[in-house]
Amino acid sequence: MTVNTPLCFRGKKILAPMVRVGTLPMRLLALDYGADIVYCEELIDIKMLQCKRVMNEVLETVDFVAPNERVVFRTCERERHRVVFQMGSADAERALAVAKLVESDVAGIDINMGCPKEYSTKGGMGAALLSDPDKIESILTTLVKGICKPVTCKIRILPSVEDTVNLVKRIEKTGIAAIAVHGRKKEERPQHPVHCDVIKAISEAVSIPVIANGGSHDFIKEYVDIETFQKATAASSVMIARAAMWNPSIFRKEGFFPLKEVMQDYIKYAVRYDNHYTNTKYCLCQMLREQLETTQGKKLHAAQSTQEICEVFEMADFYEETTAIFEAKKTSLETETQDKDDQMEDPDVIKMAVRFDKREYPPQITPKMYLLEWCRKEKHPQPVYETVQRPLDRLFCSVVTVAEQKYRSTLWDKSKKLAEQAAAIVCLRTLGVPEGKLCEGENHLINKRKREDQERLNSRDHGEDLAEPSHKKANFIEETSDVNVPKMPR
Repeated sequence: MTVNTPLCFRGKKILAPMVRVGTLPMRLLALDYGADIVYCEELIDIKMLQCKRVMNEVLETVDFVAPNERVVFRTCERERHRVVFQMGSADAERALAVAKLVESDVAGIDINMGCPKEYSTKGGMGAALLSDPDKIESILTTLVKGICKPVTCKIRILPSVEDTVNLVKRIEKTGIAAIAVHGRKKEERPQHPVHCDVIKAISEAVSIPVIANGGSHDFIKEYVDIETFQKATAASSVMIARAAMWNPSIFRKEGFFPLKEVMQDYIKYAVRYDNHYTNTKYCLCQMLREQLETTQGKKLHAAQSTQEICEVFEMADFYEETTAIFEAKKTSLETETQDKDDQMEDPDVIKMAVRFDKREYPPQITPKMYLLEWCRKEKHPQPVYETVQRPLDRLFCSVVTVAEQKYRSTLWDKSKKLAEQAAAIVCLRTLGVPEGKLCEGENHLINKRKREDQERLNSRDHGEDLAEPSHKKANFIEETSDVNVPKMPR
């Protein structure tokens, strides 16, 4: 498949992929200061495949959201043609599935083949791939053929120069657009000298762009050192990790910004894009380094929210103004969405504004159980629940169909289960049927359970088969819907 993209890997200054550091605020800040390309932190293929792509209209971002509602990867239009998505993978088909998931929102795809940490290598990913060139070839070839965006990989050097060059030549044949080389062996750490001679040998042996990495400790102290490292390695481009983590204004031709300004610029992006405070705090701590024992450093370490972090850096007003803007925007979008929902609403659906509060019901008794019991008693088909999720705020709404009539709550809930219970309540109240609340007095389902529990005890005393008939179990096990949760149409 032909690569059709303006992304070029020659003569570039690149933000390296760094776990916990390469999130959206840091990537955008690096671009502001002069980085040409930014890599996100390594994200594992299996975790990404559990995510769904969500348009966040409040933040104006694209979010890849895990089942637990945590945002695994967040990006925006500002970086769409400059960000390379790095993944950890040891399987060609999984890697391709992830690449297709994110392809339209990023500028390129990278496979991590250099991380020596156990969380990566134990799954056969990262540096573990260096000992399996067949798998490397399979993954990269599959990606190059399967997507339209450029594919790159990042490796560490092997014990010998010859073996490293031979591996890179084999990698080049897969059709990748560039290769990043961290000039250390997998067992070496930042305190070990970077092997510029090996990176240079690779640069001279292949025709694709070679991106030199690993120079922060020995070479790169300020902007002019980037070119020095590039010349020492004969590389096409330079990728910067720790020097950029300590002060991302390393990418400025004019020189460093004062660290206080850099940190405030970072915080602005963290607030603007709702970055989790623990990640924000971690990145700021990396910037402070030896200043962590100062009064400000100790206050930062003690901060337990984004608001508290802003207070440490005298940005409380900025936090309040920004969050107020977002709340107003969210309210406006919710109103607009609700108006559209009301216009599109099926007029035959019976609606009420109700929520399910489990504190109002006996343990293990729910409106859905009561509704199922009523349907069986009246010889109706069992209730059918159709649940949708609203992209704006990821809340749920469920419609239940009973005897060809539909019912729903006008209030949206934070989970599919709660939305279904609310729909059941609307139906039961419309029908004038008890819903099992504590205030309704004697609960026949609880009494029924007690009777059957006693029957089982009696059977056990007489040595009878303890297996419970499936039709009896059905009376007490809440039915679950097999309906998938689609996105709410806009």
